[in-house]
Amino acid sequence: MVDASTTSLVDSPTPHCGPGEALIKVGLLSIDPTIRTWMNDAPGYLPPIDIGDVIRSGGSGVVVESRSEHYRVGDVVNGMTGWQEWAVASDANRFAVLPQGLGLDLAAVMNVLGATGLTAYFGLLDVGAFKAGDVVVVSGAAGATGSVVGQIARARGAGKVVGIAGGPEKCAEVVELYGFDACLDYREPGLSRRIHEACPKGIDVYFDNVGGAVLDAALANIAMHARIVMCGAISQYNATDREGVANTSMLIMRRGQMKGFIVFDFAQRYAEAHVELAAMALDGRIVHQEHLVPGLENAPAALNLLFTGGNHGKTLVVVDESVRLD
Repeated sequence: MVDASTTSLVDSPTPHCGPGEALIKVGLLSIDPTIRTWMNDAPGYLPPIDIGDVIRSGGSGVVVESRSEHYRVGDVVNGMTGWQEWAVASDANRFAVLPQGLGLDLAAVMNVLGATGLTAYFGLLDVGAFKAGDVVVVSGAAGATGSVVGQIARARGAGKVVGIAGGPEKCAEVVELYGFDACLDYREPGLSRRIHEACPKGIDVYFDNVGGAVLDAALANIAMHARIVMCGAISQYNATDREGVANTSMLIMRRGQMKGFIVFDFAQRYAEAHVELAAMALDGRIVHQEHLVPGLENAPAALNLLFTGGNHGKTLVVVDESVRLD
């Protein structure tokens, strides 16, 4: 877990806005499990965060000065802000200008239309090759990504949607708020047996955010030609000894497929997803909630919430509450 020895709060001058750049006042930080993986000195889809560097993170903010044709003063933008109060947009660090008048506030946009919502959309529909009638099981179902996966599946005509979450409160939330058919508490014994009882004909699409023993229990219950979507492994990110998975032979017997992905793989199609996700959020097919943590200094504690289950929905750090979408 991140502790007082991991990060330090540093005061430095406001960045200078050079030619072709824009200065951004940061409003919200997106707190995601992947930040923890970037802190490891290990190969990944992005290089590790160097000792002494600003913590890498997505975020949103407002342009307060621009010397770039891509940004106007007053634009609300989203991109890699890092854990800081000011960020600079440049050719090397591009930001997306968020549209005004969506009918969603900035926190909701960062949730449903941000990396977590996009991950849910492309992970289920493209990587998972979801089709109507599929039995879908989602781990981390109370989280920002998992909750949207299940709701998209229901809206697209899933035969059944079953969540896996930690504790009775989270499981009740998954069913009562997000509309899953059932939710299983992974902390209770016999998860593999309980998955079989909930999905007696097997799992067609398993969307994995957790890894480890939960993934193994799901693999034991896959249907013929199942698709396993490898999105995250949050149970392993803080582990010193990682758990192995024993039931991979089921992929052979059931002719299943297991595939990992990163949302950046679909960057050229974000606009396609934004249209559908915004419509679903506005008409109530996607219910969402945001867990707001005030103060940049509390970003490390906010990250830890993802690993203790202390958050509800999408976790965001409020750096400057004056940054808003109209």
